[in-house]
Amino acid sequence: MPASSSDGIVLTEYDPSWPAQFAAERTRILAALGGLQAEIEHIGSTAIPGLVAKPVIDIMIGRPTESELRPYIDALQRLGYEYRGQSGIPGRHYFRRGRPRTHHLHLVPYGGDLWRNHLRFRDHLRADPALAAEYAALKRRLAAQFAEDRVAYTDAKAPFITRVLRASTIDTEDRSF
Repeated sequence: MPASSSDGIVLTEYDPSWPAQFAAERTRILAALGGLQAEIEHIGSTAIPGLVAKPVIDIMIGRPTESELRPYIDALQRLGYEYRGQSGIPGRHYFRRGRPRTHHLHLVPYGGDLWRNHLRFRDHLRADPALAAEYAALKRRLAAQFAEDRVAYTDAKAPFITRVLRASTIDTEDRSF
């Protein structure tokens, strides 16, 4: 397993507690959102049983397209999430929590391209253990190569993600996961 600074890439073997950690955080988020409409999903590598991952729970919240953004941001900030804007991906509002990071949160339009792509990529890897193993090997290689450069690590995964998205007839606009 590659070692690096607190801001570098550190991958760990799959932790069977990750789904329970997501479920607990989902409960907290739903309570904080009150009456705001939201669908909440566990995404990213921690949502794929057996997959090596950075030990950060990725959460996606789908909100109605016509809803006001500010109430969602305020509710999530009250939970300790740091709002980082769109962070280079139009339509996504990104948050993170913890030092070191424990959670990433993606607030997106429910049912839009970002929503569908994340879920289909996750579901495709869950359904295909050989593909998940290929992704794990790629992630290990890239973590060693780009141990101190998160952007380069993420960018280098893009061709694999694009291939999976194309193979599963998914829109390919978001390759950030």
